Amino acid sequence: MVGGGCFTNHPVLNGSSGGGNVTNLGGVNCYVSGCSLSVIAILLVSDVYGFKAPLLRKIADKVGDSGYYVVVPDLVNDDPFNPKDLKRPNDVWVKEHEPAKCIETAKPIIEALKSKGISTMGAAGFCWGAKTVTDLGTAELTQASVLLHPSYITVDDVRGVKTPIAILGAEHDSLSPPELVKEFKHVLDAKPEVESFVKIFPNASHGWALRYDPTNPKALNEAEAAHKIMIDWFDKHLKK
Repeated sequence: MVGGGCFTNHPVLNGSSGGGNVTNLGGVNCYVSGCSLSVIAILLVSDVYGFKAPLLRKIADKVGDSGYYVVVPDLVNDDPFNPKDLKRPNDVWVKEHEPAKCIETAKPIIEALKSKGISTMGAAGFCWGAKTVTDLGTAELTQASVLLHPSYITVDDVRGVKTPIAILGAEHDSLSPPELVKEFKHVLDAKPEVESFVKIFPNASHGWALRYDPTNPKALNEAEAAHKIMIDWFDKHLKK
């Protein structure tokens, strides 16, 4: 069974949250926000709770305020993990929503964006979504990547990435513990042709950048620090 960090502190989903709207891209419902005239798109890939999480959409709106067209795809196909469904514990849910398969769902979204005039793309993945983002970077379908408290990725996954990548880990994380994140850094340091940035947030726990308590100043500051690194990374590598 997968460690509990992915599946605790679950959000109250709200399909009408956020300042953007929902549209269909490549056959997938997506929350979109930001500048519709931008030629740079950012894919934000959710954790196991999907694209209706209000804080995820708030993050998308924030990225959009930096001049990007932001797309949050429903890669869980309107079937987010439900902690109240005791017949589908987390290991069952993950088998039905294998992260390794999501790149095939993401590819038509990317093609649809290209057809709308998007010329450059970045992607960020939270937890469950990190594998998709890593695979997109390996396939060079995106030009910059950010992983936030990633799960379901291996050292070999990171070794295969061919575009700039930032990895933000937590000190307290059973899914990507600091020892593993340090291995990611070691692999990336051996690839000087791929620019990288790796940071382990002290005292942070898995999910701190997405499932934080916005009424807690300390938690909010930690999350916003991660969001700033993410946006700065995209600005550096996509706005050329």
